[in-house]
Amino acid sequence: MTTRSLPASPTPAIRTRDLHGAAWLDWLRRALHAVESRRQLAQMDRRMLADIGISRAEALEEAARAPWDLTPRGRR
Repeated sequence: MTTRSLPASPTPAIRTRDLHGAAWLDWLRRALHAVESRRQLAQMDRRMLADIGISRAEALEEAARAPWDLTPRGRR
């Protein structure tokens, strides 16, 4: 019976590619979450928006942001 041994650890190039892939997937998950959250925000009524402390104009401004714009906005 012949046995093959696998390398003890992946090569640095494979580890680096995996890390970049994981970072890309993490970014994609965050972007999709932002799209869904912004869609829900745009659908909230005045009472719901008042409960979370933002105006209708602020909600619509947030909802209009691009999916890749993930930087937090400061409160004015």
